[in-house]
Amino acid sequence: MSEGLELTAARGFVEPRLQAEFPGIGLAWMTVERGRRSSPRALRQRLRALSNRIHGASVVTMRTQPIPHAYRSFYRQIGVDPDASRIPSEEAAVMRLLQGGFESRGLLSDALLIALLETGVPVWALEADRVGPGGLGIRTTVEGDRFGSVQQPLAAERLVVADAERVHALLFGAVAPGHGVEARTQRIALFAVGVAGVPAIHVEEALWTCGDILVSV
Repeated sequence: MSEGLELTAARGFVEPRLQAEFPGIGLAWMTVERGRRSSPRALRQRLRALSNRIHGASVVTMRTQPIPHAYRSFYRQIGVDPDASRIPSEEAAVMRLLQGGFESRGLLSDALLIALLETGVPVWALEADRVGPGGLGIRTTVEGDRFGSVQQPLAAERLVVADAERVHALLFGAVAPGHGVEARTQRIALFAVGVAGVPAIHVEEALWTCGDILVSV
């Protein structure tokens, strides 16, 4: 990390009944200032090195590793088939096989991908100025909840990442339209979701990895 810079992760809220139903579920988040847009050569090389670690056999055995296994188990708990809708780390690994390697797609995208590949924990990015002062957490939707700038009505009881006022993303799904990082974005809110079987230190490490890349280049 660059000298003089300190990244601090905050623990998000979890709706009490979700905490009871899914022990171990949690969210951590942090805010960073946005810097350059393109990835430096050293970061592109880091991405290529990660590409070389992933091959057909490693993708097959990935699901038996503790962190991917934990996310696959959570998917099943919430009624999602992880073989049909892959967890983020498996999705990234399969895309690497299909594409022949990871290509740089800009600093933020590269930082999110590297954090995922190095820790197994997915990280998402939001426009920080849209996040309410109480911060982010996990809850279920209620009647009247809308999804992003399109104001799409959301069915009740969906699992979402939200603040006290609005929904920002579907849990392990899409970021709400208009809430993602855009060209004009100056401050980025990063968040990572942990589940039972994923140590909290790994969730924080994923955030720190991503945040460190963004503020250090």
